[in-house]
Amino acid sequence: MKVIGISGSARKDGNTALIIRAVFEELEAEGIRTELVQLAGKPMDGCRACYGCKGKGACLFKDDFFNDCFARMVEADGIILGSPVYSADVSALMKAFLERAGVVVATNPGLLRRKVGASVAAVRRGGGLTAVDTMNHFLLNKEVLVVGSTYWNMVYGRDAGEVLLDEEGMANMRNLGRNMAWTLKRLR
Repeated sequence: MKVIGISGSARKDGNTALIIRAVFEELEAEGIRTELVQLAGKPMDGCRACYGCKGKGACLFKDDFFNDCFARMVEADGIILGSPVYSADVSALMKAFLERAGVVVATNPGLLRRKVGASVAAVRRGGGLTAVDTMNHFLLNKEVLVVGSTYWNMVYGRDAGEVLLDEEGMANMRNLGRNMAWTLKRLR
């Protein structure tokens, strides 16, 4: 089994990557392989609404990182979407990815059906629930089975590494990883 984590942060190895890795630690402890894909520094355009992806399982436009990232998500058994909160929602990188992936899956039904998913957000102050909701709405609308934890899937911190100081948030990420591992094992 394999879980892919997609970090929509503009900062490579920043807080979003750290909280995804905390979930990964629990998955790896259960023998589940993980892969972190960071959108930082990668070109990612929004959807062009051409619907040329219908029946093809991928976007027709191959001039950015979308298809590579999307193919990894389709191949995985589990998906973790992670974003920092920018302007009270997901980052532009994550939004562009979700927008394109949403149309590809809508025009190619079943690509993500019954995968196990979770969404996490790195938050400075507010907007965390909106960001998690945005990512969860994508997962739920694409037939992904969404796993939760004991509280909202967000960890607080602004500067890189500050999320590690949010003990409750990091404990919630570890619990999310255990719940995701349990669910994946039951389904397989």
